[in-house]
Amino acid sequence: MSALASLKLSATKKPINQPAIVQQRTKLAKRIWEQVELCKAQSTGNTFAPTRLKSYRDLDGVRKTISAPKRVKPWWFVANDGKLCLNIRYGSKVIELSKGKTAIELASQDDLLKTLDIIKNAVLSGELDNKIEQASGQLRAAFKR
Repeated sequence: MSALASLKLSATKKPINQPAIVQQRTKLAKRIWEQVELCKAQSTGNTFAPTRLKSYRDLDGVRKTISAPKRVKPWWFVANDGKLCLNIRYGSKVIELSKGKTAIELASQDDLLKTLDIIKNAVLSGELDNKIEQASGQLRAAFKR
C-alpha cells in the first residue's frame, strides 16, 4: 500500500468528447506530420504513401474494406522568383498566416523540415486557433450550399 501512498490521486473523469478546436488542431498536426514525412522521403529519393481504409461493394453486394494508398500533395512550391515557398492548408483551404500573406518563404529545402516543425508546435500550442476556425468555417459553409 505504500506504493499507492506516494502517488497523487484525483477524482477527475476523462472527458467523453474533445472540444472542436482540439480535434481541429489534431487534424492539422497530423497533416503537418504527413508533410514532414513526404519531405524526408523526397530528400532521400524514396516515396511516401500512407494507407487509408477504403470501403467498396463487390459484385455480390457485400461490403469489403481494403487498405489503399493515400495521395499526399506537397504544400511547398517554387514561386515565380525562384524562392521556395510553403502554404499551410486546412483541408482544401490555405490558411492566411498574416493579413494578405499565405506563404512562408524558405531559403532552401533544408529549412522546410525546421519550418514544418515550428508550425506544428504553433498549432499544438493553440497559436493558430483563430485561423483554423476561419478555414473550418469556410469548409463547412461550402457543404451547406
